[in-house]
Amino acid sequence: MMLDLSGKTAVVTGSTQGIGLAIARRLAEAGADVVINGRSDERVSQAVASLSGLPVRGVAADVTTAEGAQALVDAAGGVDILVNNLGVFGSTPALEISDDEWRRFFEVNVLSAARLTRLVLPGMTERGWGRVLNIASDSAVVIPEEMIHYGASKSALLAVSRGFAKAAAGTGVTVNSVIAGPTHTEGVEEFVYEMVDRSLDWEAAQREFMRTARPQSLIGRLIEPEEIANMVVYLASPLASATTGGALRVDGGYVDSILP
Repeated sequence: MMLDLSGKTAVVTGSTQGIGLAIARRLAEAGADVVINGRSDERVSQAVASLSGLPVRGVAADVTTAEGAQALVDAAGGVDILVNNLGVFGSTPALEISDDEWRRFFEVNVLSAARLTRLVLPGMTERGWGRVLNIASDSAVVIPEEMIHYGASKSALLAVSRGFAKAAAGTGVTVNSVIAGPTHTEGVEEFVYEMVDRSLDWEAAQREFMRTARPQSLIGRLIEPEEIANMVVYLASPLASATTGGALRVDGGYVDSILP
């Protein structure tokens, strides 16, 4: 089975590090022309340099604004694959989440994805082929008490994905979500240490976090970003032509469900 994305242009938002950078790498390795995106010229340039030898280029743009989203789409050219990876997360006691934080999480995690999808979907449907992939979270299904604003925003993202899949029905364009479980990124390392004793070394802290905060995991470890990226590349490929409107899990069995 060949995951050949040659001739396809892929845009990955929030791709200067972590899951987004891993997705960009895998897409480029499959032959896609990949656009790395972040807000900072410096961070974007560093990410592009880290993927030296692969077909990648960078566009610095703040896609949480209408102007930034349009600038990214214009610079990318005809977008065949859109991966809405940009997201913000953090822990705050439920009764202390301010209105401003609720708005920020919705605007970054939901509205930015909806806006970009709205911009690229007409071109995809006109060409008769396209892939939109939204990176969701197990928190969309199992809402954490310490970050309900994050969970609620990711639940909304699942609804956005399903709705746009219906809007693209019968056109050759698919829209799916990838439900990522607890994943080993720099940001998550900091989050883990917010939940466990900071005096623990990383391996001990990770084990303690999974034991106490995420005991539902069937693999008992954090997921590596490349494991998320592998699912994304498959869904972006022609091999996934009959998969749309779905929420596919790469969660280490964290969500206690037999459905995808």
